Amino acid sequence: MNEEGITEEKLKTLVDRFYGRVRQDPLIGPVFNRAIDDWPEHLDKLQAFWSSVMLTSGRYKGRPLPAHVKHGDSISTESFRRWLEIWKWTTDELLDPVSAAAIQEKAARIGESLLLGIAFHRDGAAALEVGRVGLAATA
Repeated sequence: MNEEGITEEKLKTLVDRFYGRVRQDPLIGPVFNRAIDDWPEHLDKLQAFWSSVMLTSGRYKGRPLPAHVKHGDSISTESFRRWLEIWKWTTDELLDPVSAAAIQEKAARIGESLLLGIAFHRDGAAALEVGRVGLAATA
């Protein structure tokens, strides 16, 4: 989907400004700053991600769920809501209303998928542990 008003240049500005704000945020900044060692590289990856999502450029080749699962203990519904608040503020500031709404909707859906994926991995690991204990007890 190529939304009117969304360009590679605007995505770069958006990603840079948004993550500048995220890094300073008292709730989610520490999570991101602990998780990311190379901010310039990460920002390039995020720009490629949003380019692939919004412009169907195919530039992003990564797998976001495993990276988020790795830091899942630090990611809560509250921190996700804060991420979306900053995202909305920044997209409303930089994009026309139609483009801002489109990218906000995508972010909400992607975030929900990531939260569900993290929860599944947490519960799945617990279920596997319970299964191992149960199997060991009957052996």
